[in-house]
Amino acid sequence: MEQKFFDNCKAKGYPEAITNEVWRQIESFSGYSFSKAHSASYAVESYQSLYLKAYHPLEFMVGVINNFGGFYRTEFYFHEARMAGAILNAPCVNSSEHLTRIVDKDIYMGFIHLKSLEQKIGKGIPKERALNGSYKNLENFVHRIPLGLEQLNILIRIGAFRFTGKTKRTLLWEARLLFGEKKETRHSMTIFEAPASYKVPHLEKRDHEDAFDELELLGFSLCDPFSLLESDNFGNAVAEDLRSRIGNQVEVVGYLVTTKNTHTKDHKLMHFGTFIDHVGMVFDTTHFPNTSKRYPFRGKGFYRIKGKVVEDFGYPMIEVGYMNKETMVHKHPEENPKVERARAVS
Repeated sequence: MEQKFFDNCKAKGYPEAITNEVWRQIESFSGYSFSKAHSASYAVESYQSLYLKAYHPLEFMVGVINNFGGFYRTEFYFHEARMAGAILNAPCVNSSEHLTRIVDKDIYMGFIHLKSLEQKIGKGIPKERALNGSYKNLENFVHRIPLGLEQLNILIRIGAFRFTGKTKRTLLWEARLLFGEKKETRHSMTIFEAPASYKVPHLEKRDHEDAFDELELLGFSLCDPFSLLESDNFGNAVAEDLRSRIGNQVEVVGYLVTTKNTHTKDHKLMHFGTFIDHVGMVFDTTHFPNTSKRYPFRGKGFYRIKGKVVEDFGYPMIEVGYMNKETMVHKHPEENPKVERARAVS
């Protein structure tokens, strides 16, 4: 292209100095130029997205969730929907589809989010339901959907049979009885089905049982994540306080959303962090090299943050001076003194 440009300019008799200067300006512009058509199409898409987010926020978030795009983990689009008034529901064999769906303000998580559930089962459940009606109980489901005991256990543990009114532990016992000692697939459509009458021992539901099952099977819980903290001391500030506390020291417990790594001008590693406070609002942090080396990020979870509130381009953030990862409650309540104390008081 460059050669053609110079050849044509020479053929037209333009002075070489002018040709060189014009080419220099075109070449420098390429460092920041942007296609007008591309720019315009993105502007239209941005406007449409902003309109939907403003006037139909729940439907918009479900669309984002099903698109599996965006900068953040899926967990935080569910969180955003909850903050906008949605009621989040774990997958249910009588309400959920393969993808996430919304009914009024109820969002039913799709089977696609269950990490270990086979795709053919996640797609087959709503398909069979559409053909032959809702599932009546666990036995009816097992007769209609070809699956093994392990796959059935995943659905039970995520609460997909809560419409039966039975606890997960009771349903897990029933599943074992339905399959007997074998784990292979059971599947047989019958016209008449006798209701099962199993004698199952009383099985008490444990604290945070649903949350820990969701953490294992989905990667995050659908409850308020701060309910899983061992300590109920969330510091002395929340995100909305920061603007009025510029220049002051604050202490906040945050649930990590994401981090961004960068370097100072002398090539030292530093970080920016984004967190959610205990009322669900977002705040940002700056971690300079000395602090980030002394108090590093240690994966997903909760962090107690102490630092000075600073302002950058009109936006408040915390310049971190101290950070420590907080402890979550234990999976089993008998291992958790906080739960035991609460029970003793009650």
